[in-house]
Amino acid sequence: MKKWFFISLTLLITNLVSAQFNESPILNKQNEDKKLLNWGYFLGLNQYDFKFDYKDELGFDASGKDLTTVQVAKSFGFNVGLIGEVRINEFLDVRFEPGLHYGSRLLGFPSPLIEEDDALVEVKSTYINFPLLLKASTRRYGNFKPFLLGGVSTGLNLGSNEESLDDNESGTFRMKKWVYNYELGFGIDFYLEYFKFTPSIRGVFAITDELVPDNDPNSPFTGNIESLKTRGIFINFTFE
Repeated sequence: MKKWFFISLTLLITNLVSAQFNESPILNKQNEDKKLLNWGYFLGLNQYDFKFDYKDELGFDASGKDLTTVQVAKSFGFNVGLIGEVRINEFLDVRFEPGLHYGSRLLGFPSPLIEEDDALVEVKSTYINFPLLLKASTRRYGNFKPFLLGGVSTGLNLGSNEESLDDNESGTFRMKKWVYNYELGFGIDFYLEYFKFTPSIRGVFAITDELVPDNDPNSPFTGNIESLKTRGIFINFTFE
């Protein structure tokens, strides 16, 4: 299913780009970027990861197994949200993009003190994300316009388990409810006959530690983790 989705998406974008490089394209939505306020929505995919910092490098055991690094298996999730945009000038816009982002990560803990059945922990996250972004565009070329995007965001993790009294020893992985990020990305606005379609790619980088340590400071799960921060990639498709 994912294979055919990406093939169809690639063909769509290829056709859109090739159509815009005609010598005299018919200009669509010529007044689209002259409005002070603009609205839309987005759908997309995400892939979340974690960046770990450790207190100590524990080396390797006799079989060569890394005793420090927590392994992360990533999977695709989905994004959906709204867009509000305020035009500053021909090249700059301020955007607010509240959205719902669902994803999951599978953690493999390396400690030999953890039973094999307990060493794999699935972390499901549902973030309500509130990004405030600055969009810097080039001039419009025919019916397309490239841009760069950057800004800050805060996210509420609905699956954080922060207030739970249980920890990893009881099968509960805990994270802080609120996370603060910076975001950087790029994309292309395509001006179609009836709407503006925008594919974009964005990186999301947490700047705050999200880990809630286990109750035991010497826990084999979290005792050697200094900090845990989310990393992610968003592939969004915007309709305005």
